[in-house]
Order: sequence, then C-alpha cells, then structure tokens
Amino acid sequence: MNELLGNRVLQASVIAWASAQILKFIIDLLWRRKLNFRALTTMGGMPSSHSAAVSSLATGVAIVDGMGSTIFAVALWFAAVTMYDAAGIRRAAMIQAKILNQMIQELFEGHPISDTKLRELLGHTPVEVIVGMLLGIVVAYWWMMR
Repeated sequence: MNELLGNRVLQASVIAWASAQILKFIIDLLWRRKLNFRALTTMGGMPSSHSAAVSSLATGVAIVDGMGSTIFAVALWFAAVTMYDAAGIRRAAMIQAKILNQMIQELFEGHPISDTKLRELLGHTPVEVIVGMLLGIVVAYWWMMR
C-alpha cells in the first residue's frame, strides 16, 4: 500500500484532477457569483478534470519511463481516448439531453410526464479539454521535477 501511495505519477494525476475540480468551482463562482459546491464533483465544465488527470498520467509516465516505453504508449492512447470521449461522445449526449428536456417541457407544459430531467452537463467543449490537458501536463512537470 505504501508503494501505491508513494507513486509520484499517481500523485501527480490525482493533484491534476483535484486542481481542475477546484478550478471549476472557482470559475463557476466567478461566472455565476454564487457558491455551487456541486461544481467540485460534477462532470463537464472548465477545465476538464478527466483531461487533466489522464494527460498528467501520460506526462508522468513519459518522465519516469521515457517516451519510447510501452507503458507510455498505453498511457498516451488512454489519454487520447478519454479526451476524445469527453469532447465528442459525452458532448453529443449532453446536447441530446438538452434537446430532449426542452421537447418534454414544451410538449407537456402543465402536464409533466416525469419530474426527472436528463443530466445535461456531461461533456466538454474542445477548449475545456485542451485547458484540462495543459493543466495536467503542467502539474505533472511541476510535481515530478520537484
């Protein structure tokens, strides 16, 4: 267990993820001017915490094992798929949820068929993914080089 908790690559990835979640909270606070503690745990928003975590992981692996290592190839591919999913598939699901919620509201105004709305904040814009990725890379270099 000590070996796992002492893993600096894992530590960098967790720090990058937590930093992104805290930044989401701060950005949401500045943007909406109200406290929203759900921003600390929610998916979607600026920056992408998934992108921060996986890019930090790949960067940490590159620093420790080198860019020619097999594990770096795995980490890089894992990061690419995760970021593509965040900006592509989950974003499409988010857009569909917004449209379905609007359709249900307009069709059944005054006569709701359900009190439950679909979750709309699921994915990221490409900018949110890129900012998350850059945050992850910076955090990994900072953590691994200290």
